[in-house]
Amino acid sequence: MRVLLIDDDISLCEMLSDYLRAEGFDVGIVHDGRKGIVAATGSEFDVAVLDIMMPQINGIDVLRSIRRESDIPIIMLTGRGDRMDRVIGLEMGADDYVSKPYDPRELLARIRAVLRRRPELSARHRSAVLSRGQLDLDAATRQLRWQGVPIELTASEFNVMEALLRAGGAVKSKDELSREALGRRREAYDRSLDVHVSNIRQKLANHGVAPVFIETVRGVGYRVSDEP
Repeated sequence: MRVLLIDDDISLCEMLSDYLRAEGFDVGIVHDGRKGIVAATGSEFDVAVLDIMMPQINGIDVLRSIRRESDIPIIMLTGRGDRMDRVIGLEMGADDYVSKPYDPRELLARIRAVLRRRPELSARHRSAVLSRGQLDLDAATRQLRWQGVPIELTASEFNVMEALLRAGGAVKSKDELSREALGRRREAYDRSLDVHVSNIRQKLANHGVAPVFIETVRGVGYRVSDEP
């Protein structure tokens, strides 16, 4: 699923982007309202997160312009005391709001809830199955199956496996995998990603999948082979 962040806070957007990508979302970012209107009224994104306090054009006016052309789900970011902004935004067609400061986990829960309320988006999300030979990964139910048999993975292991499968056989660097799957920058001597890959290989092997299905590209990272 594709999330659009419309917020002029660059560092906050970078943090949220890393967090949401680690949870399996594709993320786009714009830092001013006019660009946000253009991006939100296109067909690229499934949900938008809109900050009320925007430069040049405020979030209420951005919301009003978007609603003239699109019914994309919109979650507003408001100040904790800005009750009137919340009321106006909801009356104008916002789907939900989150008050600042907020926990990213709360925003994630609101995003998922909004998407579940849109049947057409939920159906598309449910169909997001990645396959490699007889190995299937269902991003919606967060299940990995080999020949139809589920393989139990931890949340981090699942994120790593999904990131590798989405790469389609291209090499993913350890830095990329750490950001996308674990939600953090990789530090020197950090072996956690290698441990996750080792655990995934062992679990795949227990189900008859060759360990070399996840190949090590020395000095770079990992990739999945053509057939498990």
